[in-house]
Amino acid sequence: MITDQSGPRRPDRAAPPELTGAYPEPLWIQAKSALEGRIALGEVEPGSRLPPERELCRMLGISRVTLRKALTALVDEGTLRPAQGRGWYVTAPERKEWPNTLESFSETARRMGLVPTSRVLRREPGPATFDEAEAFRVVPGTALYRLDRVRMLDRVPIAVDHSLVPADLATGFDEVDFTTRSLYDTMARLGFELAQADTTIEARPADAALAGHLAIAAGTPVLEMRQIVRDRTGRPLLSSSIRYAGDRYRLRTSFTRNAGA
Repeated sequence: MITDQSGPRRPDRAAPPELTGAYPEPLWIQAKSALEGRIALGEVEPGSRLPPERELCRMLGISRVTLRKALTALVDEGTLRPAQGRGWYVTAPERKEWPNTLESFSETARRMGLVPTSRVLRREPGPATFDEAEAFRVVPGTALYRLDRVRMLDRVPIAVDHSLVPADLATGFDEVDFTTRSLYDTMARLGFELAQADTTIEARPADAALAGHLAIAAGTPVLEMRQIVRDRTGRPLLSSSIRYAGDRYRLRTSFTRNAGA
């Protein structure tokens, strides 16, 4: 039985049968079909890791060379993705496209019929660095509220979000359940209008900590989106740096050309 190594085994599912050379298909094709079948049945959820290769070889009764051929074929088809030193993961489908309007992660997720949740990594006030102070137009050392979260859609980790809010605006933040509550919604309830954002997007390699949170290999390219969100007077209300797993997000936009250009 194939199980998600991050969760419990499911005893009601039968283990895949040991493969045999009696069938006309090569063993690696039989192995590929067996793995595809178990993935389709939900034995391993999107974003989760397959059992170790040694266990898969034992379950299927094949050599590691044969198994690797089957796994590589599934990678080529987009069903699996390898993570160096960590194993093989079921590919999470592309979950989100950035909207043309300013939306929170939670708003976009719900618009697409997905369930947004977060794992809070840090939530505390701290002094602004020189760069942070410049972004918020305050004196270095001014207190900012720091909120770091792993953002998930349907329980699949999608991004790591580092957000900053001036501490004098973060009234009651320590009592907010940010595992389910949107930061945008929290600020809106306090009477702040998040009207527009200056945004920069670029590719960067994932460091070890980010790779661990997103279950990807260190060095894998991720999309980093940095934003300064302002109210209608131009006052900075929120700064965020969100690093998205590159295989789980897509940026789509449209362009028009001025007449006579």
